[in-house]
Amino acid sequence: MSNLMIIATLILLFANTSFADPRDQVIKLICGNQTEQNATINVANFISTMDKITLLMQSSGHGAAETGSGRHKSYGFAQCYGDLSPADCTLCYVEARNILPQCYPSNGGRAYLEGCFIRAENYSFYDEFTGPGDGPECGNRSRAGPGFEEAVRKGLSQVVSVASGNVRYGRAEVAVGRAVNESVYVMADCWRTISATACRACLENASASLLGCLPRADGRALNTGCFVQYSDTHFMNSLSNSGSSRSGRVIVNVIVAVSGAALFIGGVIIGVYVWKRRIIARKRRDDAEKLVKNLNHNSLNFKYSTLERATASFNEANKLGQGGFGTVYKGVLADGREIAVKRLFFNNKHRVTDFYNEVNMVSSVEHKNLVRLLGCSCSGPERLLVYEFCPNKSLDAFIFDIDKGKELDWEKRLKIIVGTAEGLVYLHENTSTRIIHRDIKASNILLDSRMRAKIADFGLARSFEKDQSHISTAIAGTLGYMAPEYLAYGQLTEKADVYSFGVLVLEIVSGRRNNEGESSDDMESLLSRAWKQFKQGTVEPLVDPNLMLGGRKEEADVMREMARVVQIGLVCTQEIPSSRPSMSKALLMLEAKEEPPLPSKPPFMDKETMEFHYSSGGSNEASIATISHSAFLPR
Repeated sequence: MSNLMIIATLILLFANTSFADPRDQVIKLICGNQTEQNATINVANFISTMDKITLLMQSSGHGAAETGSGRHKSYGFAQCYGDLSPADCTLCYVEARNILPQCYPSNGGRAYLEGCFIRAENYSFYDEFTGPGDGPECGNRSRAGPGFEEAVRKGLSQVVSVASGNVRYGRAEVAVGRAVNESVYVMADCWRTISATACRACLENASASLLGCLPRADGRALNTGCFVQYSDTHFMNSLSNSGSSRSGRVIVNVIVAVSGAALFIGGVIIGVYVWKRRIIARKRRDDAEKLVKNLNHNSLNFKYSTLERATASFNEANKLGQGGFGTVYKGVLADGREIAVKRLFFNNKHRVTDFYNEVNMVSSVEHKNLVRLLGCSCSGPERLLVYEFCPNKSLDAFIFDIDKGKELDWEKRLKIIVGTAEGLVYLHENTSTRIIHRDIKASNILLDSRMRAKIADFGLARSFEKDQSHISTAIAGTLGYMAPEYLAYGQLTEKADVYSFGVLVLEIVSGRRNNEGESSDDMESLLSRAWKQFKQGTVEPLVDPNLMLGGRKEEADVMREMARVVQIGLVCTQEIPSSRPSMSKALLMLEAKEEPPLPSKPPFMDKETMEFHYSSGGSNEASIATISHSAFLPR
């Protein structure tokens, strides 16, 4: 099965399965002491081993695999704890396999997550049940009273007895003394590769070490061959065939006590929940099928080894740039084609979503002013996106550089502005669903060999139906480019892209970044400067010195055109979203086919206080809205 089909299978599996809690938070990562001797071979073997385990985890919740031979052979093992469903197990494993590469350049390591375990080495470790690093991880809270400690001891004894058998998994709930609704919850797992004798020995050692955590309210034993946890909070997922008679009585009592009206309301709530989950599941399934179709139809699959060779093992000399979601390298394929490889290291499952989002989004659109996706690689400890190579890199490398800025005269800059507008018009109006980029900025505008603008980086892009007024989403983007209504309320429309485009236009004209003063004492934003010069009737002090023509005859005509473009930039950055033009209207203004209206005063963000200052009802007085730092996901 190809790696692309594995990804699609995972998505389809998730779409048809209910979720509890994958408990994919990392508890501890323990790395080996030996260093990789041949990274190229060892990394490839590791990737192959992890891919083999992926299929085993889906079917049985645990798996061991090996790849290669001799000293470069890779051995791997992973196991989910007994209370995880197949879908939750897969989610936890996806997270775990992306944690292990953090041990590089060490050639081995093991990771304990809340719901699963993973290990990789260059030797066969399957029989090991004790080793260096074994020991407890104790919680921070304490519990008073002998009843709690007695319950912990009793629970540990019970799970050791159960898990030492063939099932290798045990769980217990023990009441704390005579307390009402107070229990200790205990769980134990042995790895399926060790013998029953080794399992008991591991569990007994783990339980003994956990007693040292008392009177802490919770603790975990992270041993080479097993995992044991106790807590005063219910951390385990429910099992259909589990549950004590005590908990059963509680459920019966609750049901009897609930009125008929409450039962009806509860039934309605559950029905709505199930209905919504089915809608989401159907969308995931449709998206997965669409992704597989696009990948296969467009031959987008690249082998990891091919891209590694193309970039000389991601050599720093080939590094083109770095963003919030990864690093971009120049590569040369065997047939001589130049490519740009975006290397994404994932720290959590949300990054997997961003990868899927970018592949699905970019593979479904095609326009001369959008960067073209050539393919992707879904294998290994990282995900790779392959794009067309733009030899002139990104726009910010020119307009914010005193020397390189001279290479972009006004004619070239205007073409870049118009090209970016054309790309956004296509995204907003000429696709089956509206696509909002959400991160339009100078570093995401690439320049090809003809200095033609190419919109890049669709990791944050979102699509929604044409009859929707907006979508509500978590705040993400780059400070200085985000529209005020999006920052304040999280309501996303295409007018957020229009605002970002307006800021970009002003940056291209001025050669200055928004919200960046020329000195530590200069906190005036670019929007504020542009508005001030526009009100004074002259934009010359705002214009990049590299664009000044030195008194030549055509300077007056060019300056009038610059003033017109500045006005369009201000129209696009107006406070009220409905006052901003659509991108198609903005394009008509840029092409001088329509007159730009007079703009209203734009909102300004204070860089020091992070307060938004904006006009109130068109008056000259400013009101203030404070935006918390935690609201942003900086790129």
